[in-house]
Amino acid sequence: MDPVDALTEIAYLLERERSNAYKAKAFRRAGETVAALDEDVLRDPGRLKKTPGIGDSTFTVIQQALAGEVPDYLADLRERLGPARKSALRAALRGDLHSHSEWSDGTTSIDLMVRSARRLGHDYLALTDHSPRLTVARGLSAERLTEQLAVVERFRGDGFTLLKGIEVDINEDGTLDQTPEMLDQLDVVVASVHSKLKSDPAEMTKRMLRAVRDPHTDVLGHITGRLVEGSRGTRPGATFDAQAVFDACAERRVAVEINSRPERQDPPDELIVQALDAGCLFSIDSDAHAPGQLSLLDYGAERAERLGVPPERIVTTWPLGELLAWTAR
Repeated sequence: MDPVDALTEIAYLLERERSNAYKAKAFRRAGETVAALDEDVLRDPGRLKKTPGIGDSTFTVIQQALAGEVPDYLADLRERLGPARKSALRAALRGDLHSHSEWSDGTTSIDLMVRSARRLGHDYLALTDHSPRLTVARGLSAERLTEQLAVVERFRGDGFTLLKGIEVDINEDGTLDQTPEMLDQLDVVVASVHSKLKSDPAEMTKRMLRAVRDPHTDVLGHITGRLVEGSRGTRPGATFDAQAVFDACAERRVAVEINSRPERQDPPDELIVQALDAGCLFSIDSDAHAPGQLSLLDYGAERAERLGVPPERIVTTWPLGELLAWTAR
């Protein structure tokens, strides 16, 4: 098989299984290196092995691909991950309102995120890098976000739209961590709590309610903040008056995010059912930090379908015009 295809697929699958980010980046970098090589270098094992960006593992993959084989590394990943989970609801999803690039804590360029979204058949993808308060994730100041918006404009057309967005922190007082003037320029605002998850439930409820009632908020992201598995360990989610929050979401037509990351599974099943009964809208999102993670939508769609969430209540099944009319409400 083509060695560039093999290296790129390995990177994609490593990202999908949320493997070490540096490992996936090494395979992506090797793929870019091979794509730029002259054929005579590529076919000369001695020269290829000395090429910067080619390590032992990637060299073996290239050699096996050039020999017409599926590289062992790729075959092992395919077997371990198995076929993607596909629900009937997954086919109805037109896009994704929560993703990150290397501008904040994502691992790759905007271009690679867009390519992956297009390959998955998305009509749209919201780029929602973090806001300035989340310094550990290189959150974007108003100045950096302004720069990014000019870049986003380049990825619109030919049946695909990259939406201007942000995952904005909900401050402790419930305000949003970006200027209203900047938020006015965006297509999609995902508001999330990232700090003090152990706050008193009454205080957390007030914090979330104020964020939901902010006219800029479109999606309430990973609502409890819990972690149930994965390399970061586990942590319990925030506690709050879920009925009050969901009633406010339904009233303001703010979508409750069904976060598709397996380590989050957020909201828990019982809260999805409660939000459904409250009349909430939903957004099934990947919260992708790498191209391969955009396919995690499979897991979110499977959960939503199992819990009986109707497609018409999921904003990411809506065509772009309807979606933008909703975010402009």
